[in-house]
Amino acid sequence: MAHFDIDSPYPLTPEHIAFYRENGYVKLKNVLSPETVDHYRQIISAKVTELNTLHLPMEQRTVYEKAFLQIMNLWTKSEDVKTFAMSQRLGRIAAQLMGCRGVRMYHDQALYKEAGGGITPWHADQYYWPVDSNHTVTAWIPLQDTPLEMGPLAFAPGSYRIETGRDLEIGDESEQKIQRSLKAYPVHETAFELGEVSFHSGWTFHRAGANSTNRPREVFTIIYVDQDIHLTEPRNKDQQNDRQRWCPGVEVGGVLDSPLNPVIYSEAG
Repeated sequence: MAHFDIDSPYPLTPEHIAFYRENGYVKLKNVLSPETVDHYRQIISAKVTELNTLHLPMEQRTVYEKAFLQIMNLWTKSEDVKTFAMSQRLGRIAAQLMGCRGVRMYHDQALYKEAGGGITPWHADQYYWPVDSNHTVTAWIPLQDTPLEMGPLAFAPGSYRIETGRDLEIGDESEQKIQRSLKAYPVHETAFELGEVSFHSGWTFHRAGANSTNRPREVFTIIYVDQDIHLTEPRNKDQQNDRQRWCPGVEVGGVLDSPLNPVIYSEAG
């Protein structure tokens, strides 16, 4: 039986950590073997096909719907996906980049940009999250080689320091307003090799181009939060939805320790 290594330590360097903390993101090569990626791609894609409910023609969709098919918390719907989402290798990287003693699951999601799918507008993920810390990070895991034509993730280095645009949900308005506020910032947009994974902070502004190829851009993401993070009073309707959906039973001021927010990795083991 094949062995798919998702738990051994990744050789994260001080330079990787320094780059992440300066720029708000880092791309890491060879985090997962091609065989491991392909194994879990088949499992994840089968669940996406099974659970997807968006079947509108592309021209009838909103900007958000054109960007990708979005299926969330697959780890709760498949033991095989759960095994992958609880990867110690990925969780350890997240904790080390942020300097936390451990990390919890916030939620996972499959983001499948179909052939002909549109752009993913500029946004910051943490607009949606009712938490009291900036120790949040998303692992963006492409399940195939992802050339520029397929719409890989693009980052504005250092943009987590900008507060303009933090109050915008993803859409046409966020694309236009955030792009204007980022005029002085370069955009880092490069292809992803198979097995390459990026990690970006919750307030780092990012986007993705359209998928002009004839195959879907298949991506799995895991959102990690500091294991000691607390729930805050939601500041917008999206955070209110997130509180109910991803943090059931957690009181404002309490640690995010619901059954949907298990500790994935902790230094204590």
